[in-house]
Amino acid sequence: MKRKYLKFETWLKKQLKNPAFKAEYNRQQPEFAVINAIIEARKNKGVTQKALAKKIGTKQSVISRMESGRANPTIGFLKRLAQAFNSRLEIRFISL
Repeated sequence: MKRKYLKFETWLKKQLKNPAFKAEYNRQQPEFAVINAIIEARKNKGVTQKALAKKIGTKQSVISRMESGRANPTIGFLKRLAQAFNSRLEIRFISL
């Protein structure tokens, strides 16, 4: 039996029609944004979690926890990531 693949975007669009889900999703948006930024920057640089961890002086498991949302990075940690990615850390408040 062949499993059907459901794109995340398709699933999310359907879930966001539920007001309770949408409220919680919006509440957690900042955490999702940080996680996504870390994952995208690492992928764009073509480095593994292990290589990134070595570059900033931590363990691969720390990077894994960050990317899975099981840890909250400090500003200092985000600065170290930015330096490892040869990037500038930018945090903004955007008016609604």
